[in-house]
Amino acid sequence: MEVSERIRQQLAFFGITPENAPQTRVAIFTQIHEICFHGKGGYDWNTVYNMPIWLRRFTFNKINGYYKEEKENMENPQNGGKNKSLISPDGKVNTPDFQKPNPPTNKNKSSYK
Repeated sequence: MEVSERIRQQLAFFGITPENAPQTRVAIFTQIHEICFHGKGGYDWNTVYNMPIWLRRFTFNKINGYYKEEKENMENPQNGGKNKSLISPDGKVNTPDFQKPNPPTNKNKSSYK
């Protein structure tokens, strides 16, 4: 048995063939990059590369789910479906609620005794 044929059989055992090996490598390195980049400094490349596959997939799916949920929250805010932006579509600056004056109160009544 030739060396190349033995290597081909060993790779096929793990589900990797010479035809799909480049795509598999790109997928693995992309996943490692995404975890390191979107993990915001929580993971370094060597740690993610040496993670067990199940843990790397779990971590990737958790980070991916977090960013999908964040995107949905940005697109569909809970404030009645209105986009609260400081700049209106016509270019005017909207005053945030905390800067609007409070309604006048009765200053003659004092709760302090």
